[in-house]
Amino acid sequence: MRIPETRGPISSALYTVLAQAPASSAAGLDALHDLVAGQLARTGDIIGHEDIQLSLFSLYELHYSGLDGVADDWEWEPGLIRIRRMIEEPFEKALRAAARKTAGKHGLPATGAFPGNGPSSEGLTSDDVARILFDLAAGDTGPSVSRYVARKASLEQLKEFLVHKSVYQLKEADPHTWAIPRLSGRAKAALVEIQADEYGGGRPERMHSALFARTMRGLGLDDRYGAYLDAVPAASLASVNLMSLCGLNRRLRGAITGHLAIYEMTSSQPNRFYGNGFRRHGYDAGVTHYFDEHVEADAVHEQIAGRDLAGALVEAEPELLADVLFGATAVMAIDSRLSAHLLGAWEAGKSSLRTAVPVAA
Repeated sequence: MRIPETRGPISSALYTVLAQAPASSAAGLDALHDLVAGQLARTGDIIGHEDIQLSLFSLYELHYSGLDGVADDWEWEPGLIRIRRMIEEPFEKALRAAARKTAGKHGLPATGAFPGNGPSSEGLTSDDVARILFDLAAGDTGPSVSRYVARKASLEQLKEFLVHKSVYQLKEADPHTWAIPRLSGRAKAALVEIQADEYGGGRPERMHSALFARTMRGLGLDDRYGAYLDAVPAASLASVNLMSLCGLNRRLRGAITGHLAIYEMTSSQPNRFYGNGFRRHGYDAGVTHYFDEHVEADAVHEQIAGRDLAGALVEAEPELLADVLFGATAVMAIDSRLSAHLLGAWEAGKSSLRTAVPVAA
């Protein structure tokens, strides 16, 4: 992925350091560490902080496709991992605070989704865990972007919607795949089954990321991964950073399974609405296939993810229930925040993006 435009002192210093060879960057890393420490101390809202979220996204990207012109040796450079962990700590703390509020709104104790608090995992079956997650999904009454897209969104707003989603959808499934080697038995098999569908069952043209790229091309958008990174706000980056945080840290394997479970449980009907919104503007199956595919696939995946993935994991490791609920409520909180941003901008007749969307080359 190309290196994006900087959004402040941290990303500017980070990209300067990454332009060097790791072996000759000790002074730059020390300066970056001190800069990040100072900026974090003055940050009140890390989830909405443009510079910090972009920097964290870029650090995570070293574990995915990498950054243009940046040596692969940077991926596990200890000094850089130290800086990433320094950002992750307050980010996770903020996510847990947001998850607490969401858990309280949905009938879980206000301290739910944290170790030692919330529903007891004693004697829970996989069906019990699935029931808790399905109840969470059913109680989600936050702002609905999908209904707005189905009924009111203009063509430009449809393009903006795709731009926001492209930051994740063009590498769909990858953050959750990190969890496969962290699981075993029934939970591992369930995750592999879900991911096999996400990756098109071995057919590259049927990979969900490829289907989404086709939707973007249908609206004249650039389908290259990261093409619109400069346009999306911190809230869109934070949504993806949440997945990378949970997927890349083994201690959060419960959270990434809870994230995927609630993601599958809350996507079938919205994808139906999204498809209807594009059809309302005259687009055919060539554009709507991505959404239509998810209407059917996610209706099946939600059962597998709730019972055989998250439920089986808690049966095997009851102490992970709290983190499963953390992952589920955290994604609900972040998605609600992003939805409020999109709808607030659109209903005010404004763009939800930081910059205008250029046409595809």
